[in-house]
Amino acid sequence: MTSTNPKIEAISRFFAAYAAYDLDGMRQVLTDDLEWTIPGHHPLSGTKHGVEEIVAFFTQLGKAGFQAEPLFLEANDEYVVDIHRGWSTEGVGKVDTMWALVWHFNADGKVDRVRNLSGDQHQMDAYVWANYSLAPLPDRLA
Repeated sequence: MTSTNPKIEAISRFFAAYAAYDLDGMRQVLTDDLEWTIPGHHPLSGTKHGVEEIVAFFTQLGKAGFQAEPLFLEANDEYVVDIHRGWSTEGVGKVDTMWALVWHFNADGKVDRVRNLSGDQHQMDAYVWANYSLAPLPDRLA
């Protein structure tokens, strides 16, 4: 019998929670002071600070019916790299591309940093701009 790396198990639990839109299940893998960087030039991009900001981000993705299918997971002492197919099921246009995420684990075995890399950033930028708008001024500057 082979044992599975606990970091890979944690990321697998995250994806299972994501598929079920189980925000509490996703929170269990992440630190409260998480930093998660979403690439792009669109209203949802940028570095999210804290688990609640990333939960808000995933709530928005949920409205677009985003799905993820993990294809590859590998780990070392500090990191897991995943490659997955990610796609939208709702909204104007579509996203269907490959993504790579670099997950960093702290000493307590929880994810404290994630860097998201898109296989087709132009596709994601266009999709988000077509389906999400910026808050009106002055709320956007608050």
